[in-house]
Amino acid sequence: MTDLNKALGDISSIRRQMARSTEFRGYGPATLAATGLFAISAACAQARWLPDPATHFPIYLAIWISTAILSAALIATQMYARTRRIHSGMADEMIRMAAEQFLPAAGAGALLTLVLGAFVPSALWMLPGLWQITFSLGVFSSCRFLPRPMVAAGVWYLITGLLCISFGEGRALAPWAMGIPYGAGQMLVAAVLLSTRPESDDES
Repeated sequence: MTDLNKALGDISSIRRQMARSTEFRGYGPATLAATGLFAISAACAQARWLPDPATHFPIYLAIWISTAILSAALIATQMYARTRRIHSGMADEMIRMAAEQFLPAAGAGALLTLVLGAFVPSALWMLPGLWQITFSLGVFSSCRFLPRPMVAAGVWYLITGLLCISFGEGRALAPWAMGIPYGAGQMLVAAVLLSTRPESDDES
């Protein structure tokens, strides 16, 4: 029984090593492009119905957090199905690896939101830039198992996050301070995936 457990452990270790050395193909270009359109739509909704977000910050948070949740749910659902199809026997390891790379950045963004809202509400205007910076860290962390050009997306989100903070309190909450970075950024991610993978592997 000990030998069997050791053999199973060795097999599990080998599968993890193979997953770490395999390019992850669970992200679909069409799905990621759709999340960019979600961001642009959210920016349009904010521009139309929330002209003064600084005085109605809970509504601002509701718009962008709901957009993030919708995007994450779409990506996760499609990633699960796509990984099962493309990576087959290593699907569980590949999904776990993808989550381990990106979830810490997502968790940091959520905690920043909670801490600033609870203890430093005067600094809430910095959230759009901080969200983009933490998102860039998630992209950079994921780059080791994604196509090399994906680094450009991490650089994009880092630069836009820093620029957003540099706008100061007066402009950082403008609709396009979120709409342009995430709209263009997700389109860039989709373009990188589409240009580095066979069309037959992508969604119809």
